[in-house]
Amino acid sequence: MPDFSVILQEFITLWVVIDPIGTLPVFIAATAAIPAAKRRGVALRAVLVAFVVLLAFIIVGQLVLEGLGLDLQSFQIAGGIVLFLFALTMIFGPGKPEAEMEGADLARNVAVFPVAMPSIASPGAMLAVVILTDNDRFSVAHQVMTSALMALVLAVTLVILLAAGPIMRVIGQTGAAVISRVMGMILAAVAVDAVLNGLVGIGVIEAF
Repeated sequence: MPDFSVILQEFITLWVVIDPIGTLPVFIAATAAIPAAKRRGVALRAVLVAFVVLLAFIIVGQLVLEGLGLDLQSFQIAGGIVLFLFALTMIFGPGKPEAEMEGADLARNVAVFPVAMPSIASPGAMLAVVILTDNDRFSVAHQVMTSALMALVLAVTLVILLAAGPIMRVIGQTGAAVISRVMGMILAAVAVDAVLNGLVGIGVIEAF
């Protein structure tokens, strides 16, 4: 069993890459057109989807990427590009989508994209869980521990997303629109940074 310092280090790593606090503005912006009664379902579905995706990467992600001959940094670059495209819709899109457009379908869609992916199960999170459960370096018991820590961080993420309702009642639609624009800029910067780090990883550009 790993000692406490290793457990704490892995928990902090997973907290940073999953970023429960940073997911909240994305959730608020993405669910602005969804009735309040449906937002809890969106939050639960998003966290469950993210858990399944990350768990799949823990179990078979390394084998699949190696089998396809794909570099982990290439995966990070692709995820950064997807995140950047979503950031553009937050910056230039309407402050609130068309009035309550097909609430059920919209709820199902935004739960998967962009809340579950790439916000919660981000390329960085996928990359991190693969590295933290490297089959060549860590035992099965260690990988189970890492999976439990990931589940703990996702549980905290769910609690934070469930608090989005009261936050929305305080800031209103205007506040949500402002947050959408501001967070769009921040997400764009995060996406560019992910792409640059991926390019550094594969040696296209030098470290900066």
